[in-house]
Amino acid sequence: MIELKGLTKDYGTTIAVNRLNLHVRAGEIYGFIGPNGAGKTTTIRMMGGILAPTAGSVLIGSVDMAKDPAAAKMKIGFVPDRPFLYEKLTGMEFLRFSADLYNVQPDSFFEKAERLLRQFALWDWSGEIIEAYSHGMKQRLIIACALLHEPQILIIDEPMVGLDPAAVRMVKDILQELAAKNTTVFVSTHTLSIAEDLCHRIGVIHKGSLLAEGTVQELKHVANLGEARLEEVFLTITKEDTFL
Repeated sequence: MIELKGLTKDYGTTIAVNRLNLHVRAGEIYGFIGPNGAGKTTTIRMMGGILAPTAGSVLIGSVDMAKDPAAAKMKIGFVPDRPFLYEKLTGMEFLRFSADLYNVQPDSFFEKAERLLRQFALWDWSGEIIEAYSHGMKQRLIIACALLHEPQILIIDEPMVGLDPAAVRMVKDILQELAAKNTTVFVSTHTLSIAEDLCHRIGVIHKGSLLAEGTVQELKHVANLGEARLEEVFLTITKEDTFL
């Protein structure tokens, strides 16, 4: 469902992403981890069609993002690391705005909106302006908006930032339910325990290059760390020059 081929972003003084190749299957939760400045957000912005690559391609469900961006974006629910919300709208009004962008049919909008708002524990706040929402509520609302048009792929950058433990569990459960229904989930996170618990496969990016990918067990094998936690595996892979 997601295929990156030789994906590169060169800013002249810095190569943020360097000939990145990876693929993600339907129904898979793929974790994308790396240190600050590794190229995670730049990669995600190119995947979402927000940033044009210097070279290479992004295929979304076999649709080339550069050749047909509108068709590719219709397949995606996109949650950036710093989402923008119109805070003078109510939660329901913002969902309506998002629905119009994605051509969600008016006769099905309210049913979908109510289901998502209840699922993300926001129904009681649906008539309140977003300005009154907590950070965690805003984060849950933007994820709900990304799912409104029932995308085949959810691309989400740092989904758990600012969420309390109950909301983290809620979002994890929802992502697993989506994957069980064959939705592809691509998630970038600094929270390695979440990546370890949630993701079917994990890619480790450092200095713009993919150093290793696989299941947690496969990454442990690459790092020769036996039963170590993902945190130790991550630190080993990203500090060893042999992996570059």
